[in-house]
Amino acid sequence: MSSGSWVTTILIIFLMRLLFGIVPTFSSELAWTLTNVSFNLTSFFMFHWLIGTPFEFNQGACDGLTLWEQIDNEVQFTPAKKFFTLLPIGLFLLSTHYTHYDATTFCVNFAALLVVLIAKLPAMHRVRLFGINKVVE
Repeated sequence: MSSGSWVTTILIIFLMRLLFGIVPTFSSELAWTLTNVSFNLTSFFMFHWLIGTPFEFNQGACDGLTLWEQIDNEVQFTPAKKFFTLLPIGLFLLSTHYTHYDATTFCVNFAALLVVLIAKLPAMHRVRLFGINKVVE
């Protein structure tokens, strides 16, 4: 819940956009779309796919939980969870604006947003769809 992680996340987005923006063959529209899709897929993998903790300091209490489920002791609608929910929405709005509301890039950006937002819903808490991401005991 520290603001340092919030600043770091925004810095990562900025650096991703800068990285995609300096590639000579990438247009500004493509750079924004790649930033949005890359950030959303990476955050989906980190927050909603990986299970457990990288360090064994909790005696296995979080072994069956994703990082999203571990944030703030599984409490919903905390400031940290609100921030990490609003961030992809804001990035989607920025990328949609800078791609000049093109239908194709809108669909790509919206699909990436949906993947991340659906995983963040309280109804998806501790849900493992189709055996994917299931804890093997």
